[in-house]
Amino acid sequence: MGERELIGVLGLAALFVLLAFRIPVGLAMVAVGIGGNYALGLAVPYLRFDPYLRQFKTLLWNVVANYELSVVPLFILMGYLAAHANLSRDLFQGLNALVGRLKGGVAMAAVTACAGFGAVCGSSLATASTMGRVALPELRRMNYSPVLATGALAAGGTLGILIPPSVALVIYAIIVEASIIEMFQAAILPGIIAVLFFLAVIALIVRLRPASAPAAGGMAPEERRRALIRLAPVVLLFGAIVLGLGVGLFTPTPAAGVGVVAVLGYGLALRVFGGGLGLSGIRRSILDTAVTAGMIYFILFGAEVLKGFFTRAGLPAALAEWAGASGLDPWTVLILMLVILIILGCFMESLAMILVVVPFFWPTLVDLNGGDAVTAAAAAYGMDTESLKIWFGILALVVVELGLITPPVGLNVFIIASLARDTPMGTVFRGVMPFFAAEIVRIGLLLAFPALALLLPRLLAG
Repeated sequence: MGERELIGVLGLAALFVLLAFRIPVGLAMVAVGIGGNYALGLAVPYLRFDPYLRQFKTLLWNVVANYELSVVPLFILMGYLAAHANLSRDLFQGLNALVGRLKGGVAMAAVTACAGFGAVCGSSLATASTMGRVALPELRRMNYSPVLATGALAAGGTLGILIPPSVALVIYAIIVEASIIEMFQAAILPGIIAVLFFLAVIALIVRLRPASAPAAGGMAPEERRRALIRLAPVVLLFGAIVLGLGVGLFTPTPAAGVGVVAVLGYGLALRVFGGGLGLSGIRRSILDTAVTAGMIYFILFGAEVLKGFFTRAGLPAALAEWAGASGLDPWTVLILMLVILIILGCFMESLAMILVVVPFFWPTLVDLNGGDAVTAAAAAYGMDTESLKIWFGILALVVVELGLITPPVGLNVFIIASLARDTPMGTVFRGVMPFFAAEIVRIGLLLAFPALALLLPRLLAG
């Protein structure tokens, strides 16, 4: 290992130390990027530091003015408007009216509502927080066991990162230069599989441990009718966005713009019935969007600064060279990468993890697969580079999901535990373990059958 590569490794270690001490992700990235480049300038004189520093004003503008990234604040605003308009409550109550009569049906409604709200929100942490506030009181009122109630909500929250539209999918697509539409299409089938697996887990739990859920009941006819009436426009609104993106009827940015207008209009229309979205809700949505989008853009800027340092240090190239010379089977390297992502997911926010790790892993996978020009027949993973982008992206996001409920620091578990203050953290972790096992099975299926991720993009491409 040369002097440049050693500085790169030390910089990477420093980054993880800063993150372990809960330094804001964007700030940690910028600090390591600047400090690392300064160290490179001292150690390798021809790698001057001043020209690199002068690039910052252009770098920041390129991040903020990127058209593909304009979809991010729009989807965030749509999610906040939906939350402040109480569409999450309408979605949960309507689904509860449909399946609540089944044993375990309220928990099933909560998981399905997480999937639906995640399709608009695009964030697992926000999905867990919002749906936890909506569904947890009802689950408690119905005397669901704390293990099942909190476990289902923590696991259901993870669906927000994969089901399109997803901010994490947009960022991944930009990093590897993949089609955002194709990534959204590829995520639909694995997302549906996750929902079905989680529903099957709930059905199995209530069958093996009947005391976990009350006997099947139901709403009063009038209450059920009102809930279904409120559900219909929400499903139509959310479904139109997801299906429109999935089949390529419109591109992400116009879809996000139309989605914002549609959610805003529907939320205002609900004011007639005494609920919906008022001026205070709109104001809070805009302010929350500004804070969240500003944080994301700063993280993206920090990632660019950090990427410049790692590239100058030669770290991604060194990793690819090591993997090729190690003699390890390409599939073994891929599985090791996924294990690393699961471990890091216990401690890092998903977006930051994608920005830090994918720029290292992706060039290595391309080299192991046979290079950019490889044909599917000659490739180590049995697919060309474009298909590998899609398949690895879905795998990466699924294992990032898994990290959100992995002990000892699954972030979704912390969110649900903070809402269920009288429920010990250990109880929540026990509750997510059956869902954790279901996710392991889903990862195995995606590894064994890449067509689960590649089928829809190929079909819709003709």
